[in-house]
Amino acid sequence: MTLIESKACNEPSGNVLVIYSLMDWPLKSTVKDHLRCFKHHSAGRVFYLNLPLASPPRWIRSLKWDVVVYHTSFLSTRWIPELFDRNCKAAAPLRDLAPVSVALPQDEFIYADRLTEFISEFRVENVLSVIPETEVATVFPGVDRSRTSFGQVLTGYLSEETLSRVGQILDESTVRQIDIGYRAWEGAPWLGRHGMLKREISEAVTAAAPRLGLVADCSTRGEDTFFGDDWFRFLARCRFVLGVEGGASIVDRDGQLKIATEKYLESNPDASFDEIEAACFPGRDGEVEMFVLTPRNLEACATRTAQILVRGNYNGVLRPGVHYIELEPDFSNLDEVLAAVESDEIRERIVDRAYDDIVASGLYTYLALVDEVERSVLGHRVYSVRDPRAELFLRLNRMREVFSWAEVIARAIYSARATRLSLAGRSLLRHGVISCRSVLRRARRSPSSL
Repeated sequence: MTLIESKACNEPSGNVLVIYSLMDWPLKSTVKDHLRCFKHHSAGRVFYLNLPLASPPRWIRSLKWDVVVYHTSFLSTRWIPELFDRNCKAAAPLRDLAPVSVALPQDEFIYADRLTEFISEFRVENVLSVIPETEVATVFPGVDRSRTSFGQVLTGYLSEETLSRVGQILDESTVRQIDIGYRAWEGAPWLGRHGMLKREISEAVTAAAPRLGLVADCSTRGEDTFFGDDWFRFLARCRFVLGVEGGASIVDRDGQLKIATEKYLESNPDASFDEIEAACFPGRDGEVEMFVLTPRNLEACATRTAQILVRGNYNGVLRPGVHYIELEPDFSNLDEVLAAVESDEIRERIVDRAYDDIVASGLYTYLALVDEVERSVLGHRVYSVRDPRAELFLRLNRMREVFSWAEVIARAIYSARATRLSLAGRSLLRHGVISCRSVLRRARRSPSSL
């Protein structure tokens, strides 16, 4: 992480507000851990506000705040511009709520201009971005750098809770039947040539592995995605896992590049990347290098799964030959890499070093993230200041969160079953709602569980 210029709060209140936007259920582990890390690791009182479900409560302006955090999920709604506009409108009354504000954007390659406008209009003092510092001027040329400081963080970290569950999964999974595993979103051409590597690496290894008698389970299809702990169970069955840095090599400032590319593919579904580039973004591939380490890299270290990664920087966290086996972007050394897969000695050496340096060191946990975020923007860790009134509002906020997530769950159940409106389908829906109410009752008794 690159620290940004700190701005200390003269009269700390111990109150932190995290503004987010999530309507999906169930949440991926990485999303849930990232959202809740402040609650779990800050010594202050951490309030949450899920904007799509309700407007900010009136009491929110009656409290003093140390910092307002605009969470990744809130900023990522710019993928749906109409929703992002509604969220920004709802959040507008809170723009000067605290003396310090922090934005945690990701996927800066898409709708970059909207993100720039938000930073400027909301007068955000601190942006903790995932892109390399060398690319900030290219991606955010419209941001006044005299008012806004930039620092770099990772796209995700490890949580103690997740590591505990991973440990249990590893104890249950004693045999690794899969030599090489891989799951990823199929890269889109509008991400640039770098994005296409996600599909290409899957195809190349799937085709080559049988020649050496290796078992490969690689896919970029959405229906093959693993959610929650099923992802860790999959990793625990793999000796090696493939990987590519996240990110893009093109900046789509207003979303039109994505639209143009998808429209071109509708008429030319078999077009090569070179044809798509010539038609939709000639000469622009490579204008930036927004390549980053992903949470899956850290999760592979935690599950003691060796990694085969396409050559890259990986935020300087992972080193080739030490923490992973390096694969050239053109796959020219694929046969050499696959030969190394057969060696248990190589695998064990990489796995042990990666676990010690990345996991056991504690350097890449959410605790470390919260510590660095608070110290870098405030100059100190947030600490609790006695305030009975704020404690009362915190309990109200937690109850509000209970009801909000009960609504999210109910909507998810209805959405999943709305197309099956037979008598049996209605019965399932009723049972789902009853289940949701049961969750709500339990949460009322223990709101801190959410």
